[in-house]
Amino acid sequence: MSRKIANLRWWMIGLVMLGAVLNYLTRSTLGVAAPTVLADLHIGPKEYSWITGVFQLGVMLQPLCGYVLDSIGLKYGFALFATAWSLITMAHGLANSWPALMGLRGLLGLAEGSAHPAGMKAVSTWFPARERGLAGGVYNIGASMGSVLAPPLVAWAIIAYNWRAAFVVAGGLGLLWVALWLACYQSPERHKALSDAERQHIVAGQEAHLEGAGGKPSILKLLARRDFWGIALPRFLADPTWGTLAFWVPLYLTTVRHFDLAQIALFAWLPFVAADLGCLFGPVVVLFLQKRGVSLINARRWAFTLGAVMMTGMMFVGGVQSPYVAIALLCLGGFAHQTLSVTVITMSSDLFRRGEVATVAGMAGLFGNLGVLIFSLLIGGLVATVGYSPFFVALGVLDLLGAVLLWTLVRDPARSPHAPVAPLPAV
Repeated sequence: MSRKIANLRWWMIGLVMLGAVLNYLTRSTLGVAAPTVLADLHIGPKEYSWITGVFQLGVMLQPLCGYVLDSIGLKYGFALFATAWSLITMAHGLANSWPALMGLRGLLGLAEGSAHPAGMKAVSTWFPARERGLAGGVYNIGASMGSVLAPPLVAWAIIAYNWRAAFVVAGGLGLLWVALWLACYQSPERHKALSDAERQHIVAGQEAHLEGAGGKPSILKLLARRDFWGIALPRFLADPTWGTLAFWVPLYLTTVRHFDLAQIALFAWLPFVAADLGCLFGPVVVLFLQKRGVSLINARRWAFTLGAVMMTGMMFVGGVQSPYVAIALLCLGGFAHQTLSVTVITMSSDLFRRGEVATVAGMAGLFGNLGVLIFSLLIGGLVATVGYSPFFVALGVLDLLGAVLLWTLVRDPARSPHAPVAPLPAV
């Protein structure tokens, strides 16, 4: 008889979180190395905006990633995508022109778009409803943590070797994670280390009306649901904050605040540490409200709204004189963004069947990354003329509109306490 592991579901989401760390480490490597790469390859802001824009085009194919994960299963689907993004990251070290870099970024975006659909599929499969918000927050810490690790790791690689080595190191770490994932991950119904008591805990807390219906998800039917648009449109408005923090803030600190590489290594990771705290703060707010009788969906909407209000602090980043106050406001923005982002991302598992969650998360991710793409191209085309300040102001107000859409479009489904319990799905 195999040995059982207590609280195995949290070990599994920890493994997913580690994958997200590597996902965001590899995607953040270029943003941190950008001042050095752009100078070495003679790339201007406009070309850089196209490089980051093509990455977003690739990530916008998240619906494809989600569909693959729902179709062939989480274990091998996520391993496939992670292997691809690791090898593509390493290939960045061979780029000698901005078109080559742009092509690699597009391929990287396609492979890395699997992270959120995979994370939400794991959350919906391994956790009862009342734990999904916290589980979603835990795996989303990986996004922030990967971005935290990027500045010191990339700075070290550039100082010790060169910018090309930074991509090789980041990609190599991703391949090590793939081996760990294949060795340790399994679905709940097949995992031999899952105890009967924990299995029952998971099953008892999952909504029967969200059980898998069998067959592949219908994208057209999902698009026809207003709940989908209630998730997708707020993400379209919210995600440009993350793209700005990851791709443009290092350049902003270099060109406007006159930070050198050592200062970027010291300060550029701080907004992502704050974002880690936001990943946990959002679910805590939801649990606090639920204990006081607020329904799950309304609790998530209030948490999103609170994050949107806090995001207004971003409006003042470009106007303050002290660079350290600007860093503090960027930290507030990272905290607020993840407070609302993890909340709206998790709602796909509250509103859609478990066999549809990865597809819905991928489709909503398409709109989120479309927002990043448009915002990044606007920065690249206009920053030389108008500066960064108008873009920080825009980030401060977009999420308020997202909160209005979330309250308007998402319906709070009736929960029946006597509904039959769904069986655990295979992943």
